[in-house]
Amino acid sequence: MSKDTVTEKLYTLSTGDEVYRYDKSIVIFFKGNRKVLSTSVFNGGIHDNFTAVFNHDAKQGSGMPCEMLAPTYTEHMRILSRRLGLDPETVTGMGTAADMENAAIKTLSYENLTVTAIVTGGIETNGGRVGDPATFFKPVEKPERPGTINIMLILDTDLPPGTLARALVTCTEAKTAAIQELMEGSKYSNGIATGSGTDTTIVVANSDSELYLEGAGKHSKLGELIGRTVKAAVKDALERQSGLNPLLQHNVLRRLQRFGITKATLWENYLKGFRVQTDTRDKPEGDGNAGAAIVDAEKRRIPLLKPEFLAKAEALAKEDPMLTYTTLYIHLLDQFLWELIREEETKSAAETVLGILASRYRTDPVQINGPVSQESMTDAWQKLFLQILE
Repeated sequence: MSKDTVTEKLYTLSTGDEVYRYDKSIVIFFKGNRKVLSTSVFNGGIHDNFTAVFNHDAKQGSGMPCEMLAPTYTEHMRILSRRLGLDPETVTGMGTAADMENAAIKTLSYENLTVTAIVTGGIETNGGRVGDPATFFKPVEKPERPGTINIMLILDTDLPPGTLARALVTCTEAKTAAIQELMEGSKYSNGIATGSGTDTTIVVANSDSELYLEGAGKHSKLGELIGRTVKAAVKDALERQSGLNPLLQHNVLRRLQRFGITKATLWENYLKGFRVQTDTRDKPEGDGNAGAAIVDAEKRRIPLLKPEFLAKAEALAKEDPMLTYTTLYIHLLDQFLWELIREEETKSAAETVLGILASRYRTDPVQINGPVSQESMTDAWQKLFLQILE
């Protein structure tokens, strides 16, 4: 049976509400009165008359674009609501390209308080850091793009509207903390990602609960449970969707992507270095040196084939010393770019780290040429990495 046609009851919440997965969607059907705060453009804001909320996988198939059922996103979601058997006037929903079967559900309780987070997510293509350069500026609804982290957070307690809004802030902080603990880079800048460009969150409070709380910040037990459930669910969802986890991140090439260093750039620099070396050896400085030049040319090393180079680079990138000391080097660069340490401090410490790496791999140390910058520091690291690789 196709995953698209699977219908299953995923969970029964402490509120009594039932969570179903069907028609590429996860739907929470309310059994009573609920306060809902949604960041969706479809029936977003605060509402107290909703009957359900949902999260929908909008892509037409694996690797295919998202399906639009109408010219505008809002109308698309209204049509989708009807398809799901819901009243478009009393629901809010989210779209994504993440698979619903990869949803993560986490629940924590303290005395008579229960918090549940249901999360789908992926940031491999759309992860960004708040404040990154953006291009979208259009006063109309837009379809969701791949790489969305969607959160449905259910709080089995009644809350005033302001506390409901504070719960959304705490939820967002938890999502960002989860991504930062994974050290996933932005796809639009050299920063660490804080989310994706299309994240949506729905927070639900139980208006029928006898429990009434007025705090959802970090000093409150509700805030603690929100933080712990959302962090765990976001990490679980990212691993389920794209394999993003600590083991995957134990690789300097993943850590350095946000600075423009990839296997492709390393290969280009490797060939460039070989060409420079070859050109130098092929230019005798007169007839007296012609014989020496011929000998040098005969001794000229043959470069690695590209698949050999890539395999060696990938293996070296995962080695413990390379990963450990490179992460220290990256953090120095981050702190310099954030203006937390001065140039002379950065250069001294960074060259110390490069020296340790050179010693561990028994190669010549590398210096940072010129003023400290992202370019000069990444150039020095790449030079050392290629020296070790050879």
